[in-house]
Amino acid sequence: MSLVQTELTRDPGQTVQHALELAGQNPHLLDKQGAHPDATRDGRDEKDEKFVSDGDVEVEVTDALVPYVPGDPIPAEPDYVEEDYQMTVRSVFVGCCIGAVVQASNLYLGLKTGFTFGPQLLGAIGGYLVLKPLARITGDALPGWIGGKRFGPKENVTCQTAATATGGLGILFVSGFPAMYQLDLLSASPKDDVGKLILFMLTVAFFGMSFAIPMRNYFVLRLKLTFPTPTATAFTIRALHAGRTGAAAARQKGRWLFWSFVPSFIQKVASTYAPGILYDIHIFYDIATWGGRTAQYVDNWGWYFEITPAFFGAGILSGMNASWSFYGGSILAWAIIGPAMVATGRAVGKPIDDGSGIPYISYYSMSPKDPTSTNTSPRYNLIWIGVLVMLVSSFVELACQWRLLYAGMRPLVLRGRNAVRARRGKPAIVSEFDEPAYDPMPKSAMVPWWGWVGMFVVSIALTLIILGVSFGVNVGYSILAIVLGFLFSFIGVMSAGQTDINPVSTCAKASQLVLGGVTHGKYADDINPVNGHNNHALRVNLLAGLHSAGTAAQTTDMTGDLKTGHLVGAKPVNQFIAQGIGALCSVFLSVAFFILFTSAAPCIIDINAETCTYGAPSVAAWRSVAIAVTATNGVPVPITAGILAIVFSVVAALIIIARQTIVPMKYRGYVPNPSAAGLAFVLPQTQYGLAMVIGATGAHFWRKRNPTHFEGCAFALAAGMLAGEGIGGVVQAVLQVAGVAGEGFGTVAGCPQGGC
Repeated sequence: MSLVQTELTRDPGQTVQHALELAGQNPHLLDKQGAHPDATRDGRDEKDEKFVSDGDVEVEVTDALVPYVPGDPIPAEPDYVEEDYQMTVRSVFVGCCIGAVVQASNLYLGLKTGFTFGPQLLGAIGGYLVLKPLARITGDALPGWIGGKRFGPKENVTCQTAATATGGLGILFVSGFPAMYQLDLLSASPKDDVGKLILFMLTVAFFGMSFAIPMRNYFVLRLKLTFPTPTATAFTIRALHAGRTGAAAARQKGRWLFWSFVPSFIQKVASTYAPGILYDIHIFYDIATWGGRTAQYVDNWGWYFEITPAFFGAGILSGMNASWSFYGGSILAWAIIGPAMVATGRAVGKPIDDGSGIPYISYYSMSPKDPTSTNTSPRYNLIWIGVLVMLVSSFVELACQWRLLYAGMRPLVLRGRNAVRARRGKPAIVSEFDEPAYDPMPKSAMVPWWGWVGMFVVSIALTLIILGVSFGVNVGYSILAIVLGFLFSFIGVMSAGQTDINPVSTCAKASQLVLGGVTHGKYADDINPVNGHNNHALRVNLLAGLHSAGTAAQTTDMTGDLKTGHLVGAKPVNQFIAQGIGALCSVFLSVAFFILFTSAAPCIIDINAETCTYGAPSVAAWRSVAIAVTATNGVPVPITAGILAIVFSVVAALIIIARQTIVPMKYRGYVPNPSAAGLAFVLPQTQYGLAMVIGATGAHFWRKRNPTHFEGCAFALAAGMLAGEGIGGVVQAVLQVAGVAGEGFGTVAGCPQGGC
């Protein structure tokens, strides 16, 4: 599975198996030693072949690929001839283009629901589908370093690496940066801050990338962590290049990818001109217009259906547990607690009279006059419950992995203890970590030490200068952000290597808590007279959180790529260069897409907007945490919301602890996911949870009916739907900025109050 999410995660217990299955490397075919058991040969006499079904394509697995020891490079086909150039202009260019598609899609999806998906598998499959026929067309007409006739798995790794680096940094623009604009901590518009945003992104991109090489040496070579999705990507690349059967499987994936992308893209763009017909289906509003006026009360709470291929695909990737937990949280928040608050007078809605007689009421105000009173909207109350539940869930989940954290830290602890013992004249403690890690790559294929160390030093200097000059953050806080970034990078790589979960949300919230404690009570002369916020403390808090979270995310992604390259046998130096080019592209693309989306939908950066196409739950979570930890006159939380937040957070912590310690592994998939449920409290749109439930439930029965076909096609189907709607959303934003969108050229039929 290639799903990297800022808030919503699937059950960690299912991740490794599911990732490998989606990659086509079915773990059911491996025995305990990793050897391939005898399989039904269907009358075939070839001694060197095994056959497994991959839907309507028969996939050939040669004995050269098995037995396989996890952590070692994957053996190549017996007749494999290595490509002349592992890194070519075509591979980097195509990888950056695929990463740009992912970047645009992730900004669209992240602003909608707060989570994103990773480009690893899409980069591998998409790169193969583009570069393989391109190599046949160009032949030997081009120099090898541009792109010759031979296209192999190691060049495929370069393409996938560039795609990951290009598509990975958009998460900062679906969380902390919009929160800063909502709090008036930057200029009035991102267009006025282009230079600042680019400079900040440069520090994050290359500071995080500079950690990847030492992280490879420690986590990939020494500890041999699994890294499920990067490992699945490596197996996918090997399978795609496995002769005729690999080409057949690639064609099948390509068909599913294409025929899910195109309809999703067309539907999204067309819905610009008829959103109430082609996208948002307001059933209860329709009933209200037909005479059943009270049905509008249901629509007021956001209960309608949305034809959204992206979130059907997200449900396929997320699985039943996360999807149903997310939707269950929507029901609890927006069908039970929210209405109960209004009914008992603990929250209020804003009636809207347009003369039609239909009872329109808005429950989504985020700008109350008195935050601690009952004169607040349900959304303002529910967001505090959701944020605290997600915050507690993240830290409890991380604490429950203490054994994994200890295992990762143990070699460093032993080395430190031995240094102390040596100074005291005592013998060293002998351990299995004393031997140097074996690296199959020759020295000429490695990144020279001065390369990553130089990047590290320059990145630190740039961080101190840019945060100080452009944003007014003093050196002490900048150094603290750098230290937190390194610490959370270590934790992020360790977590992703063991469980496939990058705890970027946990890292960000932890950084905000630390900076909140450090800046508490300071900068009293920079209080905003309008809202009472400590502006400079908020700015420091959000910038430091963005820097540490972005650094951790970048380091984790880059180290995962190096794991893929290690398994396929690609040169780290080539990957390092591809990562640098991709990271540079990501800096400019992420800023450009953010400006595009905020120009098309200014409500993204307007805290007073009661309705917006983009729910931006991660933005609300970042903003709320920053306000809470920097508040000087008490946390602005209504009493009822505060009590419920504490109660639900305790329940969430107990559920997580029970799942990790009491519930047997085979039943953990049935235990609700508190973090997913908490996200639903922050997101006032219930239609996304419903769409994910539909996608997850359909995928569940598809998998039960034909598991091999599901494993071969599910990722391509989901990725096509995600990318199709995401790119359609980009085109929709362009049409909006160009002034040719649906307002003047379409119909609003089926939309409440003339807008969807």
